[in-house]
Amino acid sequence: MESVNITIIGAGVVGLSIAAELSKYHQDIILIEKYPSFGQEISSRNSEVIHAGIYYPAGSLKTRTCIEGRVLLYEFCAKNDIPHRKLGKLIVAVNNQEIKELEKLFADGCNNAVEDLKLITKNEIKELEPNIKAEAAVYSPSTGIVDTHSLMKKLAAHFESRGGLIAYNTEFRAAAKVKDGFEITVKDNKEDFKVSSRILVNSAGLNSYKVSAMVGLVKNEYKLKFCKGDYFRVSGAKSRLINRLIYPVPKKHLTGLGIHATPDLAGSLRLGPDDQYVEEINYEVNPQKARDFYQSARRFLPFLKPQDLAADMAGIRPKLQGPGEDFRDFVIQDETGNGFEGFINLIGIESPGLTASLSIAKMVGEICSPFFN
Repeated sequence: MESVNITIIGAGVVGLSIAAELSKYHQDIILIEKYPSFGQEISSRNSEVIHAGIYYPAGSLKTRTCIEGRVLLYEFCAKNDIPHRKLGKLIVAVNNQEIKELEKLFADGCNNAVEDLKLITKNEIKELEPNIKAEAAVYSPSTGIVDTHSLMKKLAAHFESRGGLIAYNTEFRAAAKVKDGFEITVKDNKEDFKVSSRILVNSAGLNSYKVSAMVGLVKNEYKLKFCKGDYFRVSGAKSRLINRLIYPVPKKHLTGLGIHATPDLAGSLRLGPDDQYVEEINYEVNPQKARDFYQSARRFLPFLKPQDLAADMAGIRPKLQGPGEDFRDFVIQDETGNGFEGFINLIGIESPGLTASLSIAKMVGEICSPFFN
């Protein structure tokens, strides 16, 4: 049986970030991925936004890792020639009631130490984005977009250049706690085989609760709810009528941030995601939703017509809170206290997980460090 120091489950952007970070300090690391390539689920089905850290409670892991992660991500992209752009974002209020909510959001963002936020007027909005409709807005200059595929490709290359192994087409099957770590069973294209690992990191995204249960740690508060988000593409010249990300005032309970408009690096424009809790993972987009997307987005994008929208893609968020429930934070947990020494759980890593990925990786590195001292 092969022995390694660290086994990581899941080669999404967070798993790859953890692998790249840990490989700076440790040898004999294997990253297990059930698909034939990296980032086939959450990491390739999102808005590709680098968030500023506005929306979540002060002191929460989502806020802390987002704010630190944003800085780290811009630095990493610049250093490694990863396509990205600091476009800036407007969160817009279209009536007086929304202005009150916007002012609270602005105060929350300032309280989170997002230092460059501005509350701007209708006239100031027109100077930045003459084709949108809004009475007031929060302007976030440090929000941007990134090519997630290029980011993940570079993280994988850094990990492999330091001797790390990515085992694609390899599915986690089970893990038994033993004296010095875990005896892990995985399956590749041919057969089951076992690996002995001192540390086991669960970064399995949509399957993270399932993986935790397979290791033997079943906690109701770790159970995930799947929240589907569809996207629609804006066709033709209409896609070039805005230059920044345009978001509505977010919904209560943060089920989602609302259907927003995101320019991409290729110069086109996408609307979404919406939010719908589902029982099963399904990436089909219902084209009949186009009317709902149009009605939602035309409140602040008055130039839109129903025929401008075409179904694009869908993604699934692994949420810890269900419909109408209050905020739930990331779980990034050393499970030693639950009887699983050396098992590090990452559960409910949804937005702003992409932005936070390098910060989360640093946090996991700090958790791992005492095991090797």
